[in-house]
Amino acid sequence: MTPNAWFDSWFAAHRRRSGFRVARIAFDRLVGWGFDPGAGTLTHDSGRFFSVEGLRVEAGDEVGTWEQPILVQREIGILGIVVREFDGVLHFLMQAKLEPGNTGAVRLSPTVQATRSNYTGVHQGRAIPYIEHFVAPRSGRLLVDGLQSERSSWFLRKRNRHMVVEAVGEVAAHQDFCWLTLGQLRRLLLRDNTLSMEACSVLSCLPGSAPSEGGRPRHGISEVLGVLCEVKARHEVGQHRIPLASVTSWRRLDDEISRTDGRFFKVIAAEVYADSREILHWTQPLLAPAPGGVAVLLTRRFAGVRHVLLHARVEAGSLDVAEFGPTVQCTPSNYRDLPVHRRPRFLELALSAAPERILYDTVQSEEGARFHHAESRYRIIDVADELDDVPDDFVWVTAGQIARLLTYGYHLNMQARTLVAALHALA
Repeated sequence: MTPNAWFDSWFAAHRRRSGFRVARIAFDRLVGWGFDPGAGTLTHDSGRFFSVEGLRVEAGDEVGTWEQPILVQREIGILGIVVREFDGVLHFLMQAKLEPGNTGAVRLSPTVQATRSNYTGVHQGRAIPYIEHFVAPRSGRLLVDGLQSERSSWFLRKRNRHMVVEAVGEVAAHQDFCWLTLGQLRRLLLRDNTLSMEACSVLSCLPGSAPSEGGRPRHGISEVLGVLCEVKARHEVGQHRIPLASVTSWRRLDDEISRTDGRFFKVIAAEVYADSREILHWTQPLLAPAPGGVAVLLTRRFAGVRHVLLHARVEAGSLDVAEFGPTVQCTPSNYRDLPVHRRPRFLELALSAAPERILYDTVQSEEGARFHHAESRYRIIDVADELDDVPDDFVWVTAGQIARLLTYGYHLNMQARTLVAALHALA
């Protein structure tokens, strides 16, 4: 097993020598990217990677209608972890990965985190290490293989293939890679901005990782699925791609696309210099959300069994109307001028919990390949014996039921999957 002290030294060294320089630039300095003269869509010259387009969302009277920029990427990315046993203990091959939008640059990430454009060489960069374990013809035993959603507030119907492959034979750890046990990874989940959300998302899908508590859940799995189905049936959501240049309440300046009131997020342009990436210099757009996001799971016991409160939520880019998210998922500053009844349910409880009720509290950030300093505070809060009754779009579920939902795909969003991994780390 890799000693914890050795890992800490290795990871700190990677952060010290990350060699990333990122600067905001004007859109007209982007190389290989440009705005369509008609619709105003921001695209790469190759037609690959992602584009920034306009989206009109029509979700009925209860949720409303709005327009926003949205990232569109048709490719299904691979988030894959190679595992193998050492002395009877399963180890995970993790990567110290540099991304331009990260605070602090380096995160501990899956073995492979790549789109088809990356691993087929569209960017003409270096080959992706270990990709042979995840694309056909491959060897090894699949432990996890399923499609899960990306961040549906910012991506339109984006999916990633989550894979865990037990390798056959020796697999050497290259310079930027390290073998760690599941216990060590869970220890790192208790730190700010160390384990990437992509790694958390894959680990949440690992079979047998949910804590076993016995006892009966408050609701059967059919009831849980019924809550999500009811929300999907109640909302007829229309997603209409529209010209980026005509998105209501948004404006394009020389160096950003932003709302006129400054809320939600911006699209910016960045110039990047990197010492250890497939490409050493490039420019690209990045989505920069408003700071101070929160993602919170409320938890309590029913008949001695730990439950968490999920929220079936509609998001702009959802593949199928809605998914389960955390109890609370928002950026509070976006709602500070609204009356209490129009703010996200349970927000005040999530922000004002007594310290002894907070079981988990870290700052984690979205991946930095397309998002800039997208940090949120992730919390798990024990509400003791409160909240017996909750609104119809919320439901109490056990860790075992969550594990079952994850096998279906498109049932838990990215933020919920990150908190599920954190919940496992607390067991």
